[in-house]
Amino acid sequence: MKTLTDKIAIVTGGAAGFGEGIAKLFVDEGARVLIADLDAAKAQALASRLGHNAYAVRCDVSQAKDVEAAVQTCVKQYGIPHIVVNNAGTTHRNQPMLEVDEETFDRVFDVNVKSIFYMNRSVLPLMRHQGHGVIINIGSTAGIRPRPGLTWYNASKGAVNLLSKSMAVELGPEGIRVNAICPVMSPTGLIEQFLGTADTPEARARITAGIPLGRMSTPEDVAQAALYLASDAAKFITGVELPVDGGRTI
Repeated sequence: MKTLTDKIAIVTGGAAGFGEGIAKLFVDEGARVLIADLDAAKAQALASRLGHNAYAVRCDVSQAKDVEAAVQTCVKQYGIPHIVVNNAGTTHRNQPMLEVDEETFDRVFDVNVKSIFYMNRSVLPLMRHQGHGVIINIGSTAGIRPRPGLTWYNASKGAVNLLSKSMAVELGPEGIRVNAICPVMSPTGLIEQFLGTADTPEARARITAGIPLGRMSTPEDVAQAALYLASDAAKFITGVELPVDGGRTI
């Protein structure tokens, strides 16, 4: 039997990067997955490739109505979700903190933090009804060992890391596990924002120099961590802030 046979999952930001890796692996392991992403075309293309166990919906996670609609679509298409991966995220360009404008600041916190508030409001009543559930929040090593130039992003991910622990304490008695995965920088769509420069071999080398295992994280690395935390193998694991970082936070 596959690891997630008969499980239903929602993955936000599921059309690319870490989210795409998670969605693919979850489907491979037997889950039915709702891919919720701002890029509807990319989400639909991925769902089509993954087959009948994947379904796409456009979702701006910073909008309560979009999140509620995504959850209701999951219920209608597959049933009540057993697993939710709050993966959607954004950042500001690497720059001095006072050069980040208010609109960008708000967007970072709306997408990275407030989206989890919206998802909880929509999905927790369903998980409570069924008496169990798994929530995985994609935090970051930025919330553990912050990098200069990313102050507001670092703060948003610090909030994600800590709220995951607080959620775990509050929801544990109801059979709902909550954990955070904290990846190090990855060569995905936001890399030039994180670097603050062009994505060059030299710029990447400056990042990997601080990672003992000598490379950035990949969607596959994060997906494997998510699979473990979502599975029954981790049934006694909650409140964990799991770095997937090649040793960056040591």
